[in-house]
Amino acid sequence: MNEKDAIKRLREGDKTAFKYLFELFYDRLVAYILTYTNDKMLAEDIVQQVFLNLWNGRAKLNEIKNPKSYLYTMVYNLFIDSRKHEKKVNKLLDNIYEKALRERIKEDKSLIDLRIKKMNAIIETLPPKCREILKMNKVQGFKYKEIAEILGISIKTVENQMGLAYKKVRKAFENPSLILFLIKSRNLLKFN
Repeated sequence: MNEKDAIKRLREGDKTAFKYLFELFYDRLVAYILTYTNDKMLAEDIVQQVFLNLWNGRAKLNEIKNPKSYLYTMVYNLFIDSRKHEKKVNKLLDNIYEKALRERIKEDKSLIDLRIKKMNAIIETLPPKCREILKMNKVQGFKYKEIAEILGISIKTVENQMGLAYKKVRKAFENPSLILFLIKSRNLLKFN
């Protein structure tokens, strides 16, 4: 049996003709498409799909003058189709990833906003002098020595007040229920 006879007999449903073509071309086609894919499993999947398509479409086969070229073309075309499909899937996955990332950024912004609200609520509960020193340092950018000169107090007093402020902020962030209480209290004070 030769390739052309095998195609004619395949058209009639001859399984031995199919087996003949499979055994003759399978390894060659895998090696050929492997040069494009660099992935043996993918190359084997493509070639197996081509033979499956060949068997399922056998009744539609017209006279094929060069079965070898026909099979190589089928394998190459299926490879190209799989690449297009892969690109579509990757694009879809990229879009999903980008959307998830945008959502995450929005969530992170919400968390930052919440942390700022928490921080402001905590700062508002500090004693007036401590709050003033903290704001002068962190908001206005004054150094401890400058704050001491402006307020007419010692640098040690500024350091102690800043230490007190840091301690209360840390403690509040360690205790979430305290933060919620402070935020609610602050909001109640604003509305009353």
